[in-house]
Formats: sequence, structure tokens, C-alpha cells
Amino acid sequence: MPLGVRLQDRAVFASFYAGANAQAIDWLRRFVQPAGRGVGWLQGAVGSGKSHLLQAVCAQLPGSGYFPLNELAALGPGVLEGAESLSAVCLDDLQRVAGDAAWEAALFRLYVEVDLRGGRLLLAADQSPAQLPFGLPDLASRYAAAPLFVLQPLDEAQQRDALRLRAQLRGLELPEETALYLQRRFPRDMATLQGLLDTLDVASLAEQRRLTLPFIRDVLGSGLPQGE
Repeated sequence: MPLGVRLQDRAVFASFYAGANAQAIDWLRRFVQPAGRGVGWLQGAVGSGKSHLLQAVCAQLPGSGYFPLNELAALGPGVLEGAESLSAVCLDDLQRVAGDAAWEAALFRLYVEVDLRGGRLLLAADQSPAQLPFGLPDLASRYAAAPLFVLQPLDEAQQRDALRLRAQLRGLELPEETALYLQRRFPRDMATLQGLLDTLDVASLAEQRRLTLPFIRDVLGSGLPQGE
């Protein structure tokens, strides 16, 4: 991984609850196959799973690279040097560098080199290529030609299913009442809820306790009431 960026251990396809995003998942599973190649674009709001899926692709492909541009943009486009030789290049948060001439020049070079090699390039942002303020027309047009998948947020029932899936993969049982409690007492976005599950996982392992409501109250406190 470039520059010490590490993948999250649990950011794999098996722990991603697809919901209404089955088409995107099917495309990505083909993308990581030996015959996979080309360019794809994931669009979605914070917490929609873009970063999870980019990292899941990297977890499937040895010799790939995950570049979270929110973290790397300040280092300059030189961080992309040599990336074209990777088995897959996954660029997250493209909105962070759209409109920056130096970054766009580097991104265009990377696109051309990956294309010439028949490689893989996966891009993600909170908007589509057409909505971002790219100043380099050749770059904008190539990005706009890529398959675009708009990730749909999970509804509340799907959020609980997703949390149960992640808990099961860790060997934990997450009762329905416990998942409901997390939704009602904390912000209802998947990034927050998954972070809470991480905290509970560590505490449960340390104390050898199940994820009951009394245990969760002990670990997390009363939470943040949502106007109930």
C-alpha cells in the first residue's frame, strides 16, 4: 500500500450488505476477476460504502493500491507516481482534487497509462464526473464514459440487517432490540453505527459479555436522543 495507507481489516465484499446496490456489487466482482479490466466510478454520500468497496477490491487483488485523496491531496500528485504498474488503482474522494490543474494532469496521465496496460482503475466521489468541476476536458470526458454506479443508502431495516451481518462475521450475535437501540440513540448513518459496533466488539471480547442492552448502556452510555 502506498505511503503507509492501510486497508480496514473488515472492508471486504463479504461484510458489505448490498441492499439496493446489487448491480454495483456484481460489476465489482467481475472487475476483480483475472479477466477484469477497465474503469468504473462509484458515487455516493458519506457512509454509503464507497470506501468499503474500493478497499474490498484491493483486498481481492494483490499488488493493488488504495488512495484516499482526502488524506493524500496535501502531499501533491506525486503520490501517484508508479501507480500505473499496480494491479488495480482505487482512488477515493475525487471531489477533493477536482479543479486542481496539477492533480488533473497527473490523473490524466494515470488514466492513459492504465488504459494502455489494460489495467484496472476504480474511482469514487460524492458526485458524478459530470457534476465535479474538472477543468481538463479530456479527463472529464474519459471519466464520464466510465460505468457509473450511484450507491443507494440503506433504510433502517436494512441498516439492522447490515449490522447483524457484520456482527455475525465477528462471531457476535446482535439481537434486534440491540440494533434498534443503536439506531434510536445514536446518529443513523452506517459509518457511525459500524463504528459503534467496532467499539462493542472490542469491549465484548475484553469482558466476555454478549451484546445485551445493559452491556451496551455500560459501554456507550445513553447515546444521543433523536428527539424521542
